[in-house]
Amino acid sequence: MTEDAADLAGSPDGFERLWTPHRMAYVRGERPSESAGQGCPFCAAPGKEDAEGLIVHRGVSCYVVLNLFPYNPGHLLICPYRHVPLYLDLTEEETEEFTRLTKSAMRAVQAASGPHGFNLGMNQGEVAGAGVAAHLHQHVVPRWGGDANFLPIVGRTKALPQLLDDVRRQLVAAWPQE
Repeated sequence: MTEDAADLAGSPDGFERLWTPHRMAYVRGERPSESAGQGCPFCAAPGKEDAEGLIVHRGVSCYVVLNLFPYNPGHLLICPYRHVPLYLDLTEEETEEFTRLTKSAMRAVQAASGPHGFNLGMNQGEVAGAGVAAHLHQHVVPRWGGDANFLPIVGRTKALPQLLDDVRRQLVAAWPQE
């Protein structure tokens, strides 16, 4: 680095920079092992305290957790406790709760932050884009008009205006009473 470049590092220049170094692990593909009980993040989360595991709600056979690498604030994942890769692997009871928790998650996000819409989806298998292909999970992504701007498109950076812990507390408070 030249002396002039070193002088500019960290110098105010009129730009607001959004540093997201925590995403480098995701970008590099440094994900835990996906085998049941051996580092699978969706098997590990239920064994932690709710705040530490980012768990918003625990059901009988499924639970709801904040996405550690969210597209938007309030990006939730619906996960069965059982380590299964496909929607087809769920029992009838798990399927019913999985669906019910998806609706409850949408209601909680609506109450907590009033999104204009949602993306719902499951990527079944690595070839389909699943980041953790070995453990089924469904995404519930709140969307707002104008939430996709130049940052994710050009800068490959997502600005998130809330910390995960703050979002988790809002959603827990807004979770529908069943």
